[in-house]
Amino acid sequence: MCSAFRQAIATLLVVVAAGAAMDVAVIRSHQVKGAARADDPRVLRVPLQSAALAATPETSSDELRVCADPNNMPFSNERGEGFENALAELVAKDLGRTVRYIWWPQRRGFIRNTLAAGKCDVVMGVPATYELAEPTRPYYRSTYVFVTRADRNLRITSFDDPRLKHLSIGIHTIGDDYNNVPPAQMLAFRGLVNNVRGYSIYGDYSKPDPPRDLIDAVARGEVDVAIAWGPLAGYFARREPVPLAVHPLQQDGGPQSPERLGLPMTFDISMAVRPGASELEAALNGVIARRKKEIAALLSRFDVPLVSSRPAREVAASRSKE
Repeated sequence: MCSAFRQAIATLLVVVAAGAAMDVAVIRSHQVKGAARADDPRVLRVPLQSAALAATPETSSDELRVCADPNNMPFSNERGEGFENALAELVAKDLGRTVRYIWWPQRRGFIRNTLAAGKCDVVMGVPATYELAEPTRPYYRSTYVFVTRADRNLRITSFDDPRLKHLSIGIHTIGDDYNNVPPAQMLAFRGLVNNVRGYSIYGDYSKPDPPRDLIDAVARGEVDVAIAWGPLAGYFARREPVPLAVHPLQQDGGPQSPERLGLPMTFDISMAVRPGASELEAALNGVIARRKKEIAALLSRFDVPLVSSRPAREVAASRSKE
């Protein structure tokens, strides 16, 4: 897998699973300066519930143990309000089980300390090309989007839109280096670094919905446009006090397009089990196939921007090549 593609996957995990991919040893040479470490106070102030994890009871065939973040909307929270919470309930019901959560902040080491350590059975959202677990077939495909105030009628859909040269652009950042996220790299290729304002994806974890600050910045008029992962942007944009417009990135295949530069902006998203858990993987694939319409309706309720999915065989072929 090329380093740019691996960096894109790592960044997406920070947004979708907030740092799990940072465990991949081969990308450690590409880690972002300033990214959260185990001794980082941003992590230490989070209640990790390590004692509860250390005393995990034996797996029950009546339970579906789900690793999730208690403060990571629109994906999950401890009140069960995220779409991954709802998906977990749908899956468990289909399998005749009940959901039991293993709560853990999704930072570096998330997969290693939870799923890989046998503390739970499934993570509800990872890129379909993820290497540290066994992804199921994808259940949705989304993309990065441009978020603007609706009253400005900007309708930006491309990194090559000439208006970006004169606009302030908000992006999520992982550490202190804006080059750590694919949208920032795309903007850097176009000489737009001075236009960029960074908003930490980690935010203040003691408050609800830390990543929302980027979308709030658009509503406040603090930035002209935000570039964010679609599910997160779609959900929070609908909940702002002023109307916001969300436009998915349109890729044109040009020489500086994301796909040409090895920085994908569109991803298939799967559930994930431990390598070797083939029986559970097959069961989850069955649920995804049987409940396709219900899953689509669920994603729609949470304003997840969807793009056409690749056939499963193409996803598998892509994973083998990477």
